[in-house]
Amino acid sequence: MKRELKSDRLSEPAGVFSQAVEVPMEGALLFLSGLTSRNKDGSVFGAGDITAQTERCLDNLVALLAEAGVTLDDVAAVTLYVRDMGQFDAVHEVRRRYFRTPYPSSTMVEVSGLALPEMLVEITAIAVKPAT
Repeated sequence: MKRELKSDRLSEPAGVFSQAVEVPMEGALLFLSGLTSRNKDGSVFGAGDITAQTERCLDNLVALLAEAGVTLDDVAAVTLYVRDMGQFDAVHEVRRRYFRTPYPSSTMVEVSGLALPEMLVEITAIAVKPAT
């Protein structure tokens, strides 16, 4: 359903993302709020561990997508907020295990803080639900 757009005028992405994604619309857009590594009881999972927290964020994303009947393959864009851009490689190593090509478009931004001090990453997403 989605298609990666590339230009020979741009360098290849430096991580697990597409620079642009085209999505023909015959369905619904899903906008997923910032997902963190919270457990069901609200506590923070993986305090101090960016890998564990990124995995939990993406597991939470998978759970919400399933409620709409779609998968990570239907994600067109993600935005990641990280507390330390020095963790870029660790975050992308996790993403490599979750996403397949064509990767969603992506923006990663370093922030000074998130909802709780133990949180190291937050992820928002936009997905496309095909028409039924």
